[in-house]
Amino acid sequence: MSNDKFIPLSVPNIAGNEWKYVKDCLDTGWISSVGSYVTQFEEMVAGFAGAKYGVAAVNGTAALHISLLLSGVKENDYVMLPNLTFVASANSIKYLGADPLLIDADPDLWQMDLDLLEEFLENETDEKNGDLIYIKDGRRIGAIMPVHILGNMCDMDRFLSIVKKYPLPIVEDSTEALGTTYKGKSAGTFSPLACFSFNGNKIISTGGGGVIVTDDEALAKHAKHLTTTAKASPDEYYHDEVGYNYRLVNVLAAIGVGQMELLPSFIKRKKECVAFYKKELTGVADIRFQKELPGVETNGWLFTIQTDKQKELLDHLNRNKILSRRFWMPMNKLPMYKDCVYIQQNDHSDYIYNTCLSIPSSTSITNEELAIVVKEIKEAIG
Repeated sequence: MSNDKFIPLSVPNIAGNEWKYVKDCLDTGWISSVGSYVTQFEEMVAGFAGAKYGVAAVNGTAALHISLLLSGVKENDYVMLPNLTFVASANSIKYLGADPLLIDADPDLWQMDLDLLEEFLENETDEKNGDLIYIKDGRRIGAIMPVHILGNMCDMDRFLSIVKKYPLPIVEDSTEALGTTYKGKSAGTFSPLACFSFNGNKIISTGGGGVIVTDDEALAKHAKHLTTTAKASPDEYYHDEVGYNYRLVNVLAAIGVGQMELLPSFIKRKKECVAFYKKELTGVADIRFQKELPGVETNGWLFTIQTDKQKELLDHLNRNKILSRRFWMPMNKLPMYKDCVYIQQNDHSDYIYNTCLSIPSSTSITNEELAIVVKEIKEAIG
């Protein structure tokens, strides 16, 4: 049976004061990287996440780049990264002339495998002059970037207990996890610097945008300085270090303010969708779900199922105008990262990639559309 209505994967939901705030920018002429909405958006995101300071950037990738730079990552360093992530995480590392050191995924959580992480740090690294060194080639490991895949989180207590034994700065890639908590503590507050993303498919959107959050005032000021081309004088074009034109513009921040006002209702709707999908798809064929640890409350950003019938299900859904997508291709499968150090035993990343698919999860999706998605899944493989 064919579905006649196109159902998108995850699209922005412009349902509040966004038009009003954008019009205010246009009416007053404050459309560029200076304006009250930028500051307001930064404060709203940081406040929601439980951080003291927010620094807005043009996108999540730029936010990660600046955060790694401020964490001391240098050329020829390694940065430890899950093999299963969106490419922006790895790209932000390469921008600094460093290389990702890839860790395989936990088969159930789909996050960085903490057993592999612990074993690697214990057996394959050494400390020299205050630096962490990869014994095999003598190169420095400059940081670790946990990624909260699909808004889920690993055992953060264990992660922190492993990492704190080493001189290893943490930069949290929380780009998908705004609204997710671990034991009541928000994603993005487990490290000195963390980043959120607001591109078109995220839980809220500014079209393109990101925010760095931190509790460290000096780091926040330096991040703002670097993202505004390191301009050091209000009166003339004097720049005191290499900076970046990464500042979010006021007109996009205005959209963000409107979206932040709606965020609690968006998270509520995401969770309703997750509950519906799990109720309706439990026991259907071989469908499995991403495991969530006790104490983790995810934001339900992009609902993803696992099945060995991935290809036939994808073909059926997309043929019936239900936009669905495979998981991200693992970093070690991409041409620019295929030669990176990859720590794995069973290559769970590859299996997850070949069995997982994300299904429609927009905050504006209707109950009727959810029912259509479920019906077509059952028709395809149930």
